[in-house]
Amino acid sequence: MNRESILANVPQTVRVVEVGPRDGLQNESAILSTEDKRRYIEMLANTGMSDIEVTSFVNPARVPQLADAEELFASLAPRPAARYSALVPNRRGLDRALRAGVRAIAFFTAASETFTERNIGMSIGESLDGFAAMMQSAREHGLWVRAYVSTAFACPFEGVIVPAQVVPVVERLIEMGVDEVSVGDTIGHATPNEVTEMTDALAPILPLEQLAYHFHDTRGTALANVLAALEQGVSVFDSASGGAGGCPFAPGAAGNLATEDLLYMLHGMGISTGIDIDKVVDASRFLASQLGRSLPGKYLQSANAAC
Repeated sequence: MNRESILANVPQTVRVVEVGPRDGLQNESAILSTEDKRRYIEMLANTGMSDIEVTSFVNPARVPQLADAEELFASLAPRPAARYSALVPNRRGLDRALRAGVRAIAFFTAASETFTERNIGMSIGESLDGFAAMMQSAREHGLWVRAYVSTAFACPFEGVIVPAQVVPVVERLIEMGVDEVSVGDTIGHATPNEVTEMTDALAPILPLEQLAYHFHDTRGTALANVLAALEQGVSVFDSASGGAGGCPFAPGAAGNLATEDLLYMLHGMGISTGIDIDKVVDASRFLASQLGRSLPGKYLQSANAAC
């Protein structure tokens, strides 16, 4: 395939899913107040973002940073242009989310048996069986449902994960009727050729418009991986403002791909996102001030140095 035909696949518009309030905060030692989280989320919504994952209805003992999920959701004014979603790990989490009025949820499993066992205390198969049962309730309540597949490229306990391990997990999720699957490079191990191989493996079973990628920038390859996916027509990517976060259950998982870095590349390529990058910088600066530390995003660091 020549360069011209590759570039022809690049989408003109990309949907960015902001995960800073959930994935960005869950690994922080500092615990923000509900009011500070609310302000951070509303600053993000004011950037033009259409999708923001605001919290997780996980056991507060496991992730105390997100223990105020119900209170936080109740504090957020509805935004017709923004979808506020929440992660739910199990039936109890789903019930809590429904009582809180959540309209968009995310389940999570993994492509690594060891990671799944250590993260949620069950096998991959058991997690999928649980999600299948939860899907019925989600559909009855008219929820939009996303599914995460973590450690899709490498596992901190098992090493390299190949596409053949990911495909059957995604197949089960599609059979359940999820709206979108986010394939995660949880420890930032993937390289562009591996992203190409993964997309090729998933394309026969998962329409590209239902595929999202969730890259961490542990080894500095996140933007290169986004570019590889763009060249195959993928148009949904997860990121966290300022590059905050990581996974508390995955040793070695550094921060997410920074939203500003992603936007700078996409906008420079002429790809539309509908997001104001300067307003994202403002939100990241606010978050950094509340965390009491700088954030690793390169564009943010450059903007701060220019002040």
